[in-house]
Amino acid sequence: MPIKSFELVSMDAKRFAKLGERPPQLRVDHNTSVTSISALSEKDALVDFTFTVSYVGVGLIKIEGKVVWDGDAKAVASQWANKKELPPEVFNPILGAIFANCMPASVVVARDLGLPPPLPPPQIAMKKDSKMPKAKDQAKDHKSSMEVA
Repeated sequence: MPIKSFELVSMDAKRFAKLGERPPQLRVDHNTSVTSISALSEKDALVDFTFTVSYVGVGLIKIEGKVVWDGDAKAVASQWANKKELPPEVFNPILGAIFANCMPASVVVARDLGLPPPLPPPQIAMKKDSKMPKAKDQAKDHKSSMEVA
């Protein structure tokens, strides 16, 4: 695994609206941005990031942290300094580590502020061609007509 370590540096969270006050349409935006990359050694690069969840007009959660990535650190740091971009084989594991660590933290903070969790609800669709199975049929066949996409 190319991620050696992960560290949360700061968390800032604010609720702008009064508790119980909800807009008719709540939009939740996520943004992850790499703010800097520097080579710690030949193989280790330090990646600073900001993870933001914006509840438009209602609240904001901002998490800053650091990831140590294991690979060709000097080439990655040089590419970042010149073009402000990373190849997918570097960016994808870093982004995965950021989401895996920051999303649970933001869910807890959102709960404490009385905001909805920043996760999209599962998409549930009914199959049109099937009928709901009876309870005794479900015991035999564990399939249901509900699908989670």
